[in-house]
Amino acid sequence: MNIKNLIEEAVSLPVEERALVVDSLLRSLNPPTSEIDKKWVDEAKRRLRELRQGRVNAIPGDEVFEKVWARLGK
Repeated sequence: MNIKNLIEEAVSLPVEERALVVDSLLRSLNPPTSEIDKKWVDEAKRRLRELRQGRVNAIPGDEVFEKVWARLGK
């Protein structure tokens, strides 16, 4: 199988499977460091806990990006 055929086949996959392919390829280029991954997992769990406990308020992504683009003058 050549690269073009491989890409065409990958593009035809459902979105969830494409995401897995992309993740696998990226990990092959930059293998995760277990200590860094553990810290990110801990941080994600802390943020989710704060959100569920009502200690922080979620902001919709669209609103966040509007503010970012406004600050960048775009």
